[in-house]
Amino acid sequence: QVQVVESGGGLVQAGGSLRLSCTASGLTFDMGWFRQAPGKEREGVSYINWSGSITYYADSVKGRFTISRDSAKNTMYLQMNSLKPEDTAMYYCAAYFSGGSWLNPALYKYWGQGTQVTVSS
Repeated sequence: QVQVVESGGGLVQAGGSLRLSCTASGLTFDMGWFRQAPGKEREGVSYINWSGSITYYADSVKGRFTISRDSAKNTMYLQMNSLKPEDTAMYYCAAYFSGGSWLNPALYKYWGQGTQVTVSS
């Protein structure tokens, strides 16, 4: 059974930074970050393939967020800079992308419990 665990969320002022981490046990997977704000659907934030050679970002975070991974540690990171109040959400790590649109949460097999990010204005 693959376990996915996120960490690094918290409360930060607008313009600040946070770094999220996600550790997935087992094999190296294509992975992604999603977020879900209250009353909204889960949306894709960023994606990284198993080797780290391919990354994608949602338009809303391009230029502010950076995804990376350390395969030796089975850990993925999301560096979030210039945070905005609209970035406030529960952030989820997803692993084992089965192909198709990286933005579709249904195409990921394993999920973490989420880590809350709150950005105050």
